[in-house]
Amino acid sequence: MECLLPISYLGPVAYYSAILQSEEIFIETKEHFIKQSFRNRCTIMGANGSQTLTIPKERKSSDKTLISDISISNQDNWQKLHWQSIVSAYNSSPFFEYYKDELFPFYNTKHNTLFDFNLKLSKTILELMQVEKKINFTSEFQKEFNGLDFRSSKFILKNQEEYQQVFCEKYSFIPNLSILDVLFNLGPETTSYLERQSI
Repeated sequence: MECLLPISYLGPVAYYSAILQSEEIFIETKEHFIKQSFRNRCTIMGANGSQTLTIPKERKSSDKTLISDISISNQDNWQKLHWQSIVSAYNSSPFFEYYKDELFPFYNTKHNTLFDFNLKLSKTILELMQVEKKINFTSEFQKEFNGLDFRSSKFILKNQEEYQQVFCEKYSFIPNLSILDVLFNLGPETTSYLERQSI
């Protein structure tokens, strides 16, 4: 099975389930940036419930900018804010200590383009899950794709299997959060968990 995915910022459970359950993966490089999507935002579970983290982008004169050309705006210290939010959300999770040193550099060094930042981060996530997957890239934009096309997907899993979340005593299970939520809570079990979900 082939699947075509947009690039994502710490994509949700369904996104990584699609990667694990596909034989061949393509990342779309020639689409136009889509606002309010997983391309520059993710949702984590904080003390006050679900919390959205958004990477600010440089304002371009047109929305017709290719995703691979989107520049990150580093005017505000978004990296520090995101890392503080991640730490306060997951510091008490079972596997935060285990993975944090691999993730911290993404929030401590400046990055210029959204696509490259997300790609490096995605590859690191897969390494932490000990998953080896070759990632292919599209060379032109095509409306039709001969496989599973997730470019306009909302990445909502039906019947997502519940697991223990950090603030589960305060809130009932919140599905479809960022991959970080599963990784920090399930650790080495993350891979088998993602393979069990029906996409």
